[in-house]
Amino acid sequence: MNLDFIPIWVLLAITILLVLFSLEGGYRLGHRSRRKSEDEKESPVSAIAGSILGLVAFVMAFTFGIVTDRYDSRKGLVREEANSVGTTYLRTDFMAEPDSSESKTLLKQYVIDRLDFTERIRSGKMSQEEYSAGMAKAGGVHKRLWELAVINARKDMNSDVAALYIDSLNGLIDLHALRVAVALQARIPMAIWLSLATLTFLGMLAVGYQMGIAGSKRSLVQPILAISFSLVIALIASLDRPNASFIKVSQQPFVDLLNSMK
Repeated sequence: MNLDFIPIWVLLAITILLVLFSLEGGYRLGHRSRRKSEDEKESPVSAIAGSILGLVAFVMAFTFGIVTDRYDSRKGLVREEANSVGTTYLRTDFMAEPDSSESKTLLKQYVIDRLDFTERIRSGKMSQEEYSAGMAKAGGVHKRLWELAVINARKDMNSDVAALYIDSLNGLIDLHALRVAVALQARIPMAIWLSLATLTFLGMLAVGYQMGIAGSKRSLVQPILAISFSLVIALIASLDRPNASFIKVSQQPFVDLLNSMK
């Protein structure tokens, strides 16, 4: 389960409202407690609120570290896969015809399909059936390329050239699987999202409570605090999504590769 069905701007608005609701709820509880009794001191509450906010900051930093590391990995994998496809494409020249031409055609179409698949993923409109069809098509190309490689390798089992081509093709297939795993399947666990939401709610509740028992009035700083926390959470969610429309991994290596193919 993930939150991809919720647009980022909606998630941002919901988070802001959650923080404001928590602050207001805590403020009212603190104000009511202050009217009933003057015994509760502000200092212990301040320490507790600070501890909870420290936990919120820790979980945010931990989660942000996860998504930024994966974002960097996605960028690196795009370059590596494009280089692997390009190397495989060049080494098809060592194959006999018509296998060489067929392999080049398959690889060129493979690059086109990769770019199209990525664009449709980003649009957020790709259905599960389309996703499965795209994966199946890529698997079919891999299978056919491997069949052609085996046919040519069997003509000369001691050929170093055939070994080089098979090595690059094997790398292409492995990088495809790794890129799918990192970009589409490795996501922030729901348990972390729930922990972050719960700690944020409790932290803001404690801050509001502290303001209430201190007898201070509602401040314009509260919306600023709510927006600040919510922006970080929305940024984490955007980096976590493969269909992010705000923060994208450049596909320029594949575009350049496609332009270089004859």
